[in-house]
Order: sequence, then structure tokens, then C-alpha cells
Amino acid sequence: MPCRRSIGRRWENFKRNRRGYWALWLFLVLFFVSLFAEFIANDKPFLILMNGRAYFRQSSPIRRRHSAAIFETAADYRDPFLQELIAKNGGTVVWPPIHYRYDSHNLDLPTPAPSPPTWKLTEEQCKPVVEKKNLSGCRDLEYNWLGTDDQGRDVVARLIYGFRISVMFGLILTIISSVIGVAAGAVQGYFGGWTDLLFQRVIEIWTSVPSLYLLLIISSVLVPGFFVLLGILLLFSWVSLVVSSARNFCAAATSNISRPRERSAFPTPPSCSGICSRMPWLRP
Repeated sequence: MPCRRSIGRRWENFKRNRRGYWALWLFLVLFFVSLFAEFIANDKPFLILMNGRAYFRQSSPIRRRHSAAIFETAADYRDPFLQELIAKNGGTVVWPPIHYRYDSHNLDLPTPAPSPPTWKLTEEQCKPVVEKKNLSGCRDLEYNWLGTDDQGRDVVARLIYGFRISVMFGLILTIISSVIGVAAGAVQGYFGGWTDLLFQRVIEIWTSVPSLYLLLIISSVLVPGFFVLLGILLLFSWVSLVVSSARNFCAAATSNISRPRERSAFPTPPSCSGICSRMPWLRP
């Protein structure tokens, strides 16, 4: 098939660029690893074995007795008191490699935040926290491998979670913008005439709106979040694909104008390069 041959040829050309090829694989590996961020960096353990029962991912919170009542609360398993309580009952705690989430605060830093990496601290710097937790030295502390920010949050954990949400945000924005932009361009290019004219005038008016000010106004009204920001950026990002998509669909629709019943409404693989080349730059 022409499409398959075209994709295969482009892939072979891409593989000749060794740095780009291995950078792609490095990116894919990092993104795949970041999908399991909760199993790499988390302030809750994987598994707790206690009193002959297994607690996976804290689906069953440990009951804390206060006065005469029993309260179901989410326990802080990094608390030395709770760790000692589990150890006294013969329990076992299995932790992820990093004992912090992106929003976990380390309240027992040996130095003021932002703190340097734990492995760079001296025994003298660790002494107050080591004595407070009854540890033997710096090596027994919960490691912040790249230190903390000014609020005591682990840098590695924030990098892992931030990388995942950034890539997913970009992929979702690109996919949805591409679908909307190609669909709008297809309608323009295939029907042409007044449909094309009206669509183009609407797009010209919409692109003349100062997007930065509109984004600031909407962000000040709505609470910023993943889907709010995604919706705001979608308002403008789809426009960049409309022109190239309309041109390609118009050429495909008029290629066999002498036989209108047999004409194709879809662009050929070579003509799709203009659409694909614009996808990485989908932004308002």
C-alpha cells in the first residue's frame, strides 16, 4: 500500500539520524517509567504485613483508638511512632524506592530548605535528625536523592510526576487539536464555496482575538487545573491545522472531478506531510 510504503520510507530516513533515533527510545523509556510514578515515588508503602493480614496500597486503613471512639484515618507511615508500632507487632513494611510524593513535605530536614541531596550531607549536619529519630547515621535517613525545594518537597519525585503530566498534557492536546483541525479543514476543503468562505472568515476573526489576554481572563475566573488549562489551550491550538488540511482535502476532492461519483475525499499519503509536520507546534 502507498501509505505503508511512505511511512516505512520515512521511518528508515529517521533511523539514519542516530541521535534522534536513540533520543526517541530514551524518551519512550522515561515516559513508560513515569507512568508508574506511584510505584516509584510515594509516601505510602506498597505492602504492610501486620497481625497476619496484608494491606495492599493502604486499601484498609489502620484503626487508631482515641478515647473511647475508633476513627478511620489515613495514617502517615513515615511517622517514627507508627513505624515502631508496626515493628512491635511483628509487621513488615515494603516501601517504594523514594519515600515521597510530589506534594510530600519532609519536615525533618537536616538543613534548612532547600536542602542539598542527603548523600552529600555530613554526619555533623545529620546529627540533630539522627538523634531525634534514634538512628545510627545519615545512611539511615529517608533519602532525598537530589535534595528538596524551598518547601521541603523531594526534587526527584516532583521531576517524575511533572514529566508524566507534561507529556500526557502535550499528547492529549495534540491529538484533540489534530482531530478538530483536520475535521474543520476537511469540511472547508471538500465542500468549498460559501462553506469554505464562511469558515475562513470565522477562523480569521477568532485568530485576531488576543489569546494571551483571553487566557489570563479565563484563568482568573476558573480554578487552574489539568482539564481547565487543556480546554483553554484547545480554543486556539486547532486553528493552525485548518489551512493545510483544507488544502489537501480540496486537492483530493477535485482530483477526479470528471467522475464525481468515484472521486476520493481523502488526501493521499504524500499530501499528509503538511498536516503531520505542523502537529509538534500545536499551541495558541
